[in-house]
Amino acid sequence: KMNIDWADKNLLSASSYPFTFSVDGKKFNPDEWTKTVSDANQEIYRGGKTKYITFKNKNNLEVTAEVTVFEKNASCQWVVYVKNTGDTNSGVISDFYALNSSFATGNADIYYSIGSDTQAGDFSLVKKKLSSHSRTFSGNDGKPTEKYLPYFNLKGEKTGIVFGIGWTGQWESEFACSNGDTTVTVRQQNFNAYLLPDEEVRSPLVSVTFYDNKNPLKGFNQFRHWITDCVYPDNVTKNHYTVMEVAGPASTKTSDEIIEILDTISDDIYAQTDAFWMDAGWYSYNEGWYDGVGNWTVDTSRYDNGIIELSSYAKDKGLGHVLWYEPERVWRDTVFHKTGSEHEQWLIDVGDDNIMWNLADEDALKYYCEYLVASMKENGVTVYRQDFNFAPLEYWQNADKDFYDGRTGICENHYITNLYRFLDYLTKNIDGLIIDNCASGGKRLDLEMTYRS
Repeated sequence: KMNIDWADKNLLSASSYPFTFSVDGKKFNPDEWTKTVSDANQEIYRGGKTKYITFKNKNNLEVTAEVTVFEKNASCQWVVYVKNTGDTNSGVISDFYALNSSFATGNADIYYSIGSDTQAGDFSLVKKKLSSHSRTFSGNDGKPTEKYLPYFNLKGEKTGIVFGIGWTGQWESEFACSNGDTTVTVRQQNFNAYLLPDEEVRSPLVSVTFYDNKNPLKGFNQFRHWITDCVYPDNVTKNHYTVMEVAGPASTKTSDEIIEILDTISDDIYAQTDAFWMDAGWYSYNEGWYDGVGNWTVDTSRYDNGIIELSSYAKDKGLGHVLWYEPERVWRDTVFHKTGSEHEQWLIDVGDDNIMWNLADEDALKYYCEYLVASMKENGVTVYRQDFNFAPLEYWQNADKDFYDGRTGICENHYITNLYRFLDYLTKNIDGLIIDNCASGGKRLDLEMTYRS
C-alpha cells in the first residue's frame, strides 16, 4: 500500500505537489489555481488506474498531471502538461520539474547503472552513499542512456524506492540526503520558454516503486516485475526473440541469391526462429549504407520484386520480418533531404553530414508518419527496427534559435513528444507491430521508450 498512500498524499488529495515550475519567475502555488480531479479511474496503462488533476489560473495557463497507480506492483507514475489556453503568449515557464520533493528515507545509499557507450563496462552497477552534497545524473548530448541509465534504487534505513525516468532526450536528476530526508529532482535539463496560444509542453515521466526491505535486490526485482507486468507492450510476451539475418549493412546479394540460400535451410532451423532480419542498406546508397539514410525506397537493382518477396517467404515459413530504418537522420541528396528542403523548418541542419528531420514540426511529423507506415506496409514489416546514430542536443538547440525565437528547450520538448506520437501511430496503423529499439546499441532505453519497444 505504500504506493497508494504516497500517491494519495502527494498527488491525488494533496495540498502541495512533487512537481513544480515558475511563470515569469513566480513559483507555482496551487492555492492560487483552481483545481479539479477526474472522478473515474481509467486504464490507460495496463494494470494501472489513472486520474487527471487539472489546475487553471487567471493567466490562461492550464496544468494537468496524469497520475497512474499500479496497485499490485507497488508503483505509481505521473507526467505533467502545461498548456497556454489564451490567445496571447504566456509568461516564461522555467524551473519546470517533474519531481522536486523529499522522501523520509533515513540515511540512504543509491544504486545506479552506467549507460551504453559500446564499452566493456556498459550497464555496470554502482553503489554510492548519499550525503548533503548532491549527485547529478543526466543524458549525454541528448542521448538519454549513453552515460547513465535513468533508473535509480534508493535504499534507505526506513524505506526503499526505485525511481524511473521517461525522457528520450536530455534529462537531469539530482539526489541529496540530509537529516534523514532524501531530496530528488527530475526535469528536462534545459527549459526556459514562453508558450504560444494553444501550445502545450510536458515534463518527463517519473515512476516510483516502493519496497520495504533492507536488501536492495528486493527493489530491483519489484521494479522488474512492474516493467514486465505493466510497461512492456502487450505483444512482447517472450523474453527472447530469435532472428535470422538475411541481409546486413554490407550485403550485396540479390533477392534471388538470398532465396537460393534460404531454400537450403532445414525446417528445424525455421522452427527455432521468430523472424528474418534485414539491417541497414536495403535502399540505394553510394559508398556505404550510411550515405543512403533518407532513401526509404527499395534498391530494385538487388531486390527486383521488392522487400515484400522476402517478407512473404518469411511468412510462408511462419516467421515475421525485421526491417531497419533510421528516419530521424537524413543524409544530403537523399529523398527525405530533397523533400524536407522544400518546406520551412522540416530539416535541422548544423552543417554536418547528418541532418535531422524535425519531428517538432507538425507538418513534418504528419508527412513522416504517413510515409513510413506506407513503406512498412509495402515491405511487409512485422518488426520495425529503429536506429538512431547521432547526438541530437546541438540540433535542438540550433532549432530553438533558428525556428523558435530562442525559446530554450522548446524544440526538444516538442520533438520528444512527437517521437512518442510517431511510434504510437505506427502500432495503431500496423496490426501487431513490434518496435525494436536500437540507438547505436542501447542509448535510448528510458522508461517512455520501454513502454513502446
